Amino acid sequence: MKRLLFWAVVALAALFIWTGRPGVLVASAAEPAVCDPNPKPANFNFTLKDMNGKPVKLASFKGRVVVLDFWATWCGPCKLEIPGFVKLETKYHDKGLSVIGVSIDDKAPLLPPFARQFKMNYPVLVGLGEQSFQDAYGPLWAVPTTFVIGRDGTICKKHEGISSLSEFEKEIKALL
Repeated sequence: MKRLLFWAVVALAALFIWTGRPGVLVASAAEPAVCDPNPKPANFNFTLKDMNGKPVKLASFKGRVVVLDFWATWCGPCKLEIPGFVKLETKYHDKGLSVIGVSIDDKAPLLPPFARQFKMNYPVLVGLGEQSFQDAYGPLWAVPTTFVIGRDGTICKKHEGISSLSEFEKEIKALL
């Protein structure tokens, strides 16, 4: 028992010397970078119509942190993510965040009831028939596919499939 206690003290002392920080009991790797390495520029050279038929210039979002979400009304994981995007838009819009939803499956008249049901408080754009726009961010192999774009206009992260609210919030906070 004394021998075990001795080695425990030696291990803690070595850890202190190794990390240089008292109270750190577990050595951990450096915090992973929020953005992917070698980020690509986001293409904001598009004007799409929103669900009400109004043109929206993506260039108007330059200088903001953008969550660009490609989704479909039939997509279960998309429906799970949308309430989180509503929360993020509410919490961080005034700090420089813009969430943009791009429906890739329905025409404009079918989107307002869906947006009301999910209380979507951010622009809902019609991506159906906008293949050049989808190609600019694609290929889109899955929905949802969501891009987190920094203020500098580079794509920080690409999420294929469902991701957690906490993951998105961590990335957004680092960019704001």
